Amino acid sequence: MKILIIEDEARIAKRIERMTRNFFDKDLQILVCDSLENGLNTIENNPIDLLLLDLNLNGEDGFDILQAFVAHSFQTIIISAYTDKAITAFNYGVLDFVPKPFDENRLAQAFMRFTVTGKQSGGDTQFLAVKKAKTIRLISMKEIRYIKGAGIYTELHLSDGRIELHDKSLEALEKLLPETFERIHKSFILSWHEADKLIVEAGGKYSILLKNSEVLPVGRLKYKEIRHKLI
Repeated sequence: MKILIIEDEARIAKRIERMTRNFFDKDLQILVCDSLENGLNTIENNPIDLLLLDLNLNGEDGFDILQAFVAHSFQTIIISAYTDKAITAFNYGVLDFVPKPFDENRLAQAFMRFTVTGKQSGGDTQFLAVKKAKTIRLISMKEIRYIKGAGIYTELHLSDGRIELHDKSLEALEKLLPETFERIHKSFILSWHEADKLIVEAGGKYSILLKNSEVLPVGRLKYKEIRHKLI
């Protein structure tokens, strides 16, 4: 696993690196950058799994990095004293916002959100960003009917019938989504607002009818849970 730390204060960067190594396996590659320019160049030239980002980089704005790479496949944890920017950061789809000053327990909580599979509680993300050519569009969660896994990518199926591709996997997006979304199948996450009724088919197969008349499959292990929620 490869982790990038972007932090302009060397003392804090070393502390973050130490805490990161304490939490994760020894078999870990950590890259450290102390400026906005170095961070941008490193991400351009290195596939990473997790970004630990400060928002104030020698007076430069760490949000420039979020805007440049918001639709990429890696997850981002903000470590910053600028707590007033937390809501904006979550709107860009960050996994967690760790306020400075922080301790090892708080950082470990953020790392747990990264390592644990499945939907996380308290997701504050209101938008998902998709990148086309050199432009980025923030798609409101209210526009999304369901999300379909497509290998290492995902398809965002929107209320107007359009399909947008996202670079994050279904598993990665599941950690960011609010409580109104539910994993109904290994390949599908559904917005509950779109659900109409559960269908039991011959042979023990299950599916769910959406309000727009589309039908999505339901996993056998998810059937009882979904049935209970739709009653």
